Amino acid sequence: MTQPFHNRELSWLAFNERVLEEAADPTTPLLERARFAAIASGNLDEFFMVRVAALKQAIADGRNAPDPAGLSPARQLELIAARAHSLSAAIYDLTRGRLLPDLAAHGIRLLEWNEIDDKHRAPLRAFFANELLPVLTPLAIDVSRPFPLLASLSLHLAVRLDPAPGETAARLAIVQVPTGQARLVPVSPDPRFAFVLLEEIIRAHLSQLFPGQQILESAVLRVSRDAGLEVDDEGGRSQLELVERELRRRRSSDVVRLEIEAGASPELLALLQEQFEVEHSATYSVPGPLDLRVLAAIADVSGFEELRHPPFQPTDIIAAEQQADMFSLIDGQDILLHHPYDAYDPVVALVSQAAEDPDVLAIKQTLYRANLNSRLIASLQRAAERHKQVTVLVELTARFDEERNIRWARALEEAGAHVIYGLRGYKTHAKLCLIVRRRPGGIRRYLHLGTGNYNEQTARVYTDFGLMTSSQPFVEDATALFTALTGYSDPPRLKKLIMAPTGLRARLLKLIHRERRRAEAGQPAEIVAKMNSLLDAEIIDALYSASAAGVRIRLNVRGICTLIPGAAGVSENIEVVSIVDRFLEHSRVYYFLNGGDEEVYLASADWMTRNLDRRIELMFPVESAENRARVVHALRMMFRDTVKARWLRADGSYERRGPSAGDPPFRVQFHLQAEARRTAARARGRADIVFQPEVEPR
Repeated sequence: MTQPFHNRELSWLAFNERVLEEAADPTTPLLERARFAAIASGNLDEFFMVRVAALKQAIADGRNAPDPAGLSPARQLELIAARAHSLSAAIYDLTRGRLLPDLAAHGIRLLEWNEIDDKHRAPLRAFFANELLPVLTPLAIDVSRPFPLLASLSLHLAVRLDPAPGETAARLAIVQVPTGQARLVPVSPDPRFAFVLLEEIIRAHLSQLFPGQQILESAVLRVSRDAGLEVDDEGGRSQLELVERELRRRRSSDVVRLEIEAGASPELLALLQEQFEVEHSATYSVPGPLDLRVLAAIADVSGFEELRHPPFQPTDIIAAEQQADMFSLIDGQDILLHHPYDAYDPVVALVSQAAEDPDVLAIKQTLYRANLNSRLIASLQRAAERHKQVTVLVELTARFDEERNIRWARALEEAGAHVIYGLRGYKTHAKLCLIVRRRPGGIRRYLHLGTGNYNEQTARVYTDFGLMTSSQPFVEDATALFTALTGYSDPPRLKKLIMAPTGLRARLLKLIHRERRRAEAGQPAEIVAKMNSLLDAEIIDALYSASAAGVRIRLNVRGICTLIPGAAGVSENIEVVSIVDRFLEHSRVYYFLNGGDEEVYLASADWMTRNLDRRIELMFPVESAENRARVVHALRMMFRDTVKARWLRADGSYERRGPSAGDPPFRVQFHLQAEARRTAARARGRADIVFQPEVEPR
């Protein structure tokens, strides 16, 4: 029989609906609800620029093969349009109907121009005259001046003016809303938290941009363009040159969505649709304001601590005096860090000490997404300036971080580091840092491996695991891996690390099939896995086969999941949970019972075809019994959540399951915060870090 699958695009939209549920949840603090609404809006932008664009390109190229769910690209676009229009309407209904009124009730007001009295308009008029008018350039459109190229996701005002003498058709002009100015403008120091949007100020002063002209209407608009990168090998260009060329091409790529204020005339709407070559289904008429990512700026207003989550302080699982000598600490044991519950400081300290230590000879590191003002990158620059051998593999094609990564790469090169601009044809998504140090007894190597990026900011809001080790098989594998990535060699033969695209798929299938064979032999068999997305058809088929044989399979999939649980005869033993909460669930953890001899792996890779076949990824075992117990404990806790967990149904919808009668609510992220504090208390002042879970639910 044909195995059942959900469609990936509809599954992603279902994930964004779960994000929006957090914005609607009255138990979530108000400013955090505003932030969730901004995230849902930004997610939808990326969905159009990447996924919808890819489907449109497939149709244009004549690639009409159905997906594993049996849907052609054209049919997927039809279903997406209906779901996305509904989701967009829900975001605006929530924002305008609940969030903005609730914010106003607490003293944070987003005003329209007609709500501002003359007293408070005066400084805004001066602001327009002094700060905005000099930079605004109204662009008239006529036979000699073609329609301008509008940047993706930037805001513009479309202005219709009365016809020219002797003409009957209204004239059209475009005014770009400056991107160099903060969009959220304080109305005045009093009231302190009243704001007006930049485009509202510009609209109120359009007569100064078109003196002597009659303005018939104006409407704010925004386009979303295809953001795909097509980096090929043509012309012998370097990877850096190819990425830079594609970034330039992205500025003029096809429009995949047109957003415009509700109330725009049919004439203006038809004209814009014609100019951008977008069909009605790709046009979103919204009640404004456009681009609700501005809610994140509102969520960042100073004060109002009662409207936020309580301040979160990661736990220092390693005492400050121990962090002063990370090398000695790692010499004695493997160190497991669970972010954001455990502070990211030890990772920063390790690279910083490597930069300063005269005995460190080399640092080799991958970089995928780094933050602004990164202390890690500053340490790599210092190390290179001190003439240590610093090799950094910078992935230029990390989506929407390409330009930032190019800047980091050039800064590292200027400091003297050897920079590798990724591998052509493969995105480097593995996270590892290898340090080579001279010791009296010879060379000693130290390794950090992680499930998340080397990014100090996201380490405070993304859940990820990291492992520090000096284990000889691990560091030898890491050395071989860097040699393969930076030079000419066959794929390395690895002892402990499992790499994609050469061996990860085969190893995962082997582990799944082993559990299936144990179940067929009458032995207990179990798979528990946590990931961001589950898409790969071969992996899903293997899970279906294992389930049919009696393997108990529990999956924690935050985002897209095309596997259908609970299908008779196929996936009756599979359950899928998604948790959307304060921290973004980002870690990848894979557990296999193995007849009681448990195996636990951490990975940079989701179970997606791109991760297994078209990326450089790493999976690595957790070998310390204490560390393994801590990882398994955290993994199992995900399935106890009765507050923020949603369970996937066979029809693709998600349901919440509250606590059983008489049981208190259980919120896993709160529980893990408490666990981290207890672990740190036990470890404080000791060289060993031991975790014994208080409860081990099965």
